[in-house]
Amino acid sequence: MGTPPKIADVLAAFDTLVEVGVGNRTDVAAELAARGKRVTATDIREREVLEGVAFVRDDVTDPEPSVYADAEAVYALNCPPELQRALVDVAAEAGAACLFTTLGGDPAAVPVERRTVASGTLFVARERGRADA
Repeated sequence: MGTPPKIADVLAAFDTLVEVGVGNRTDVAAELAARGKRVTATDIREREVLEGVAFVRDDVTDPEPSVYADAEAVYALNCPPELQRALVDVAAEAGAACLFTTLGGDPAAVPVERRTVASGTLFVARERGRADA
Protein backbone atom coordinates (compact mmCIF):
# COMPACT_ATOMS: atom_id res chain seq x y z
CA MET A 1 0.00 0.00 0.00
CA GLY A 2 1.25 3.44 -0.93
CA THR A 3 1.06 6.70 0.87
CA PRO A 4 -2.49 8.12 1.03
CA PRO A 5 -3.11 11.07 -1.30
CA LYS A 6 -3.26 14.65 -0.10
CA ILE A 7 -6.67 16.31 -0.04
CA ALA A 8 -5.64 18.51 -2.98
CA ASP A 9 -4.77 15.39 -4.98
CA VAL A 10 -8.30 14.05 -4.53
CA LEU A 11 -9.95 17.42 -5.24
CA ALA A 12 -7.82 17.92 -8.35
CA ALA A 13 -10.11 15.45 -10.13
CA PHE A 14 -12.54 18.38 -10.45
CA ASP A 15 -11.99 21.42 -12.67
CA THR A 16 -14.32 23.89 -10.92
CA LEU A 17 -14.51 23.94 -7.12
CA VAL A 18 -15.96 26.02 -4.30
CA GLU A 19 -14.36 25.92 -0.86
CA VAL A 20 -16.85 26.79 1.87
CA GLY A 21 -15.54 28.53 4.99
CA VAL A 22 -11.99 29.11 3.79
CA GLY A 23 -11.02 31.11 6.88
CA ASN A 24 -7.27 31.66 7.02
CA ARG A 25 -6.44 28.23 5.55
CA THR A 26 -5.94 29.02 1.89
CA ASP A 27 -3.30 26.39 1.09
CA VAL A 28 -5.59 23.78 -0.51
CA ALA A 29 -7.43 26.35 -2.65
CA ALA A 30 -4.11 27.89 -3.69
CA GLU A 31 -2.64 24.49 -4.60
CA LEU A 32 -5.69 23.66 -6.71
CA ALA A 33 -5.50 27.04 -8.48
CA ALA A 34 -1.80 26.44 -9.15
CA ARG A 35 -2.82 23.19 -10.85
CA GLY A 36 -5.06 25.13 -13.20
CA LYS A 37 -8.35 24.51 -11.40
CA ARG A 38 -10.98 27.23 -11.11
CA VAL A 39 -11.45 27.79 -7.38
CA THR A 40 -13.81 30.09 -5.53
CA ALA A 41 -13.41 30.40 -1.77
CA THR A 42 -16.29 31.54 0.42
CA ASP A 43 -16.58 32.67 4.01
CA ILE A 44 -19.03 34.69 6.08
CA ARG A 45 -16.26 37.27 6.62
CA GLU A 46 -14.01 39.00 4.11
CA ARG A 47 -10.84 36.95 3.68
CA GLU A 48 -7.59 37.35 1.84
CA VAL A 49 -6.95 34.59 -0.66
CA LEU A 50 -3.95 33.88 -2.81
CA GLU A 51 -3.63 34.81 -6.46
CA GLY A 52 -5.68 32.62 -8.74
CA VAL A 53 -8.41 32.00 -6.15
CA ALA A 54 -11.64 34.01 -6.38
CA PHE A 55 -13.33 35.06 -3.14
CA VAL A 56 -17.05 35.55 -2.51
CA ARG A 57 -18.57 36.46 0.83
CA ASP A 58 -21.37 33.93 1.39
CA ASP A 59 -23.07 32.04 4.20
CA VAL A 60 -23.67 28.38 3.37
CA THR A 61 -26.71 28.39 5.69
CA ASP A 62 -28.30 31.13 3.53
CA PRO A 63 -26.41 30.68 0.26
CA GLU A 64 -26.43 32.66 -2.94
CA PRO A 65 -27.03 29.82 -5.43
CA SER A 66 -25.12 31.51 -8.25
CA VAL A 67 -21.87 31.12 -6.28
CA TYR A 68 -22.15 27.33 -6.51
CA ALA A 69 -24.02 26.92 -9.83
CA ASP A 70 -21.03 25.95 -11.99
CA ALA A 71 -19.14 23.95 -9.37
CA GLU A 72 -18.21 20.34 -10.03
CA ALA A 73 -17.30 19.98 -6.34
CA VAL A 74 -18.12 21.87 -3.16
CA TYR A 75 -15.79 21.17 -0.27
CA ALA A 76 -15.03 22.35 3.26
CA LEU A 77 -12.07 21.77 5.55
CA ASN A 78 -12.73 21.38 9.29
CA CYS A 79 -16.48 21.53 8.70
CA PRO A 80 -18.41 21.45 11.99
CA PRO A 81 -21.36 19.04 12.25
CA GLU A 82 -23.90 21.89 12.36
CA LEU A 83 -22.86 23.09 8.86
CA GLN A 84 -22.60 19.73 7.12
CA ARG A 85 -26.28 19.50 6.09
CA ALA A 86 -26.15 23.01 4.57
CA LEU A 87 -22.95 22.07 2.73
CA VAL A 88 -24.55 18.94 1.25
CA ASP A 89 -27.70 20.86 0.31
CA VAL A 90 -25.84 23.60 -1.56
CA ALA A 91 -23.78 20.99 -3.42
CA ALA A 92 -26.91 19.00 -4.30
CA GLU A 93 -28.63 22.11 -5.63
CA ALA A 94 -25.64 22.71 -7.92
CA GLY A 95 -25.34 19.06 -8.93
CA ALA A 96 -21.84 19.06 -7.47
CA ALA A 97 -19.87 16.52 -5.49
CA CYS A 98 -19.62 17.31 -1.77
CA LEU A 99 -16.49 16.53 0.23
CA PHE A 100 -15.33 17.68 3.63
CA THR A 101 -13.07 17.10 6.58
CA THR A 102 -13.99 17.61 10.22
CA LEU A 103 -12.07 19.10 13.09
CA GLY A 104 -10.53 16.67 15.53
CA GLY A 105 -13.04 14.13 16.75
CA ASP A 106 -16.11 15.76 15.22
CA PRO A 107 -18.32 13.15 13.57
CA ALA A 108 -19.90 13.26 10.14
CA ALA A 109 -23.50 14.33 10.76
CA VAL A 110 -24.68 13.33 7.27
CA PRO A 111 -24.36 10.03 5.39
CA VAL A 112 -20.84 9.76 3.95
CA GLU A 113 -18.27 7.52 2.35
CA ARG A 114 -14.88 7.75 4.09
CA ARG A 115 -11.64 8.07 2.15
CA THR A 116 -8.23 8.00 3.76
CA VAL A 117 -6.03 10.96 2.90
CA ALA A 118 -2.60 11.96 4.19
CA SER A 119 -4.09 14.28 6.81
CA GLY A 120 -6.75 11.84 8.05
CA THR A 121 -10.22 11.25 6.66
CA LEU A 122 -11.99 12.93 3.76
CA PHE A 123 -15.75 12.49 3.88
CA VAL A 124 -17.59 12.21 0.57
CA ALA A 125 -21.22 13.16 1.18
CA ARG A 126 -22.28 12.99 -2.44
CA GLU A 127 -20.90 12.22 -5.85
CA ARG A 128 -21.48 14.59 -8.72
CA GLY A 129 -24.94 14.73 -10.32
CA ARG A 130 -28.21 16.49 -9.66
CA ALA A 131 -30.26 15.21 -6.74
CA ASP A 132 -33.42 15.28 -8.88
CA ALA A 133 -31.86 13.21 -11.67
